[in-house]
Order: sequence, then C-alpha cells, then structure tokens
Amino acid sequence: MAQRVGKIDDRFVGQIWDMLAPVVTSQGVEILEIEYRRESIGWVLRIFIDSEDGVSVDDCANVSRVAGDVLDVADIIENSYHLEVSSPGLNRPLRKWEHFHQHVGDIVEIRTVVPLQGRRNFKGPLKEASPEQVVVECDGKEYTVALSLIDRARLLYFDSIEHKKQ
Repeated sequence: MAQRVGKIDDRFVGQIWDMLAPVVTSQGVEILEIEYRRESIGWVLRIFIDSEDGVSVDDCANVSRVAGDVLDVADIIENSYHLEVSSPGLNRPLRKWEHFHQHVGDIVEIRTVVPLQGRRNFKGPLKEASPEQVVVECDGKEYTVALSLIDRARLLYFDSIEHKKQ
C-alpha cells in the first residue's frame, strides 16, 4: 500500500482508510481523503473519491452504500455519524506521492507538522516528487519537504492555470 501523508495522530482515520480502500477500489475509484470531525450537525465521516475518468453521482452513491455496509459490520465508530461521499473538487487534496507526481509543475499548498527552515506553510510550484519527498518553490526559494512531515497538501487549481499561462 502506498504511503499516505497526514497527521501523526491520524490512526483512527488510517484504520478506516485501510478497511475501506479495497472495497472502494472494487468500485473503480480510489480514496483521496477521509475526514472524521465534529460539525454543527454532529460527527461527519467524509470520504473523497476520484478516478482517472472523474467521479459521477452514481459513483458516490455506490461507494456510500458499500462503505456504509462495511462500517456497519465493523462497528468501529462509537458515535453516531453522517457519512458523506463526494469528489474532491478542483483544489483536490494530495495524499500519496503519486498524487504529487501527477501535479509536478502545478501550484500546491503544503502545511507541515513541524517548521522547516522557520516555516510550516508553503505555496508555490511543485518542482519534484518522489516516494520520500517533494520539492516546492516558495518565495523564490526551493524547499525539500519529506512526505512524512506533511500535515496536509492540496492542489490550487486556478492558481495552476494562471501559472501555466505565464
């Protein structure tokens, strides 16, 4: 299984991810992100999915059905919760090194779990991506960021379009 970036204390979401990944993949899509958080409506488990051909409403409905069944049988979520399945949108999260690799040359936003050279937030063109690290240009300087230190990262779609026009 490919290494995912994210918070060090994200074990519960990781457990859900590992449980759902095979059944979601069997539906012809992949999990890009899972969030589990308390919101005004209560606890929400949000699953973002994608595929090379994009995601349809039917894809979301199918994944919601099979993921709901798996989660009901596993019974690992103690609180009642709302399950939401959707596409990641244009500013998609980048979780695996393969996601970063697909967006080399695009504008990304990265937040690290600890400061690197005095900063935790990086926004700029993604220069390189490997299974261990990414290189992002920020404020005219290149920063090498280990995937293990990334708290969250996402593509900035419209910024990338403007960047490519230049």
